[in-house]
Amino acid sequence: MLTLLQVLTSGIAIGCVYGLVALSFVLIYKATATVSFMQGELLMLGAFAVLALNAGAGVPIWLAVPLGLAAMTALGAGLERTVLRRALGQPHLTAVLLTFGVGLVLRGAVTAVPAASHSVHRLDLPFGDAPLAIGSLALAPAHLAAIAATVAVAILLALFFRHTRLGLALRACAEDPRAAALMGVPVAAMHTLAWALGAGLAAFAGLLLAPLAFVHLNMGLIALKAFPAAVLGGMTSLPGALAAGVFLGVAEALAGLVLPEGAKDMVPYVLLMAALLLFPGGFGAAFARWRG
Repeated sequence: MLTLLQVLTSGIAIGCVYGLVALSFVLIYKATATVSFMQGELLMLGAFAVLALNAGAGVPIWLAVPLGLAAMTALGAGLERTVLRRALGQPHLTAVLLTFGVGLVLRGAVTAVPAASHSVHRLDLPFGDAPLAIGSLALAPAHLAAIAATVAVAILLALFFRHTRLGLALRACAEDPRAAALMGVPVAAMHTLAWALGAGLAAFAGLLLAPLAFVHLNMGLIALKAFPAAVLGGMTSLPGALAAGVFLGVAEALAGLVLPEGAKDMVPYVLLMAALLLFPGGFGAAFARWRG
């Protein structure tokens, strides 16, 4: 039972990372109708940005984290204004390939730095290393921090989209861009905001992943497991994407107990294929039909 609880905690923690990356996919897709295949590289770059500020420039970690996240948010906005906006009005595949190409450029930029690409790095976030003991149960601080941080982000996003002018404008743009434009909503600015928030969420997920898997060039590959969570959520539901991410993380962790080593990596894709066959459109669409 203790082993099961520890595995569940670990699964929920990694599922929270999946969920945050899935949120970035869905947020961008809802606002711009574009699937961004550079979210993994943004996750990786965000972790390296904070690492460079902290370990390279000597900036205290409490300041390096917000500075790194701000830099990644600005990068997302800048990429939308200078590169990605040119894909508007083009065939959908053009935007997908453009984001894929930008991701490769970002990855190449990090690869060009030998210190970043030739070793694995540890990012010392203020979570502590001593496990939290609850009786005979020992829980990793990094796991608990990932869960708590994800809950906080979910609450902040809910408040942002329901009680702020920018959040309401972004929701209106996601629902019907033409009607939003007629109501005076600056659609282009909302697209920039969506890409900025998507980059910030991906970078934040990278920070939560860093204590669990260290900082390295291939850490962004986790986005390949987060994308099924976005699809399972229906690609239009932020709560659905987060819930699907946690579900996949738990399912993958439990599969690691009973399946041969390495087989658990197939679980997100097997569940994705099964869900798409049973519930066309994903869990989010199925829930919407059930609620309606």
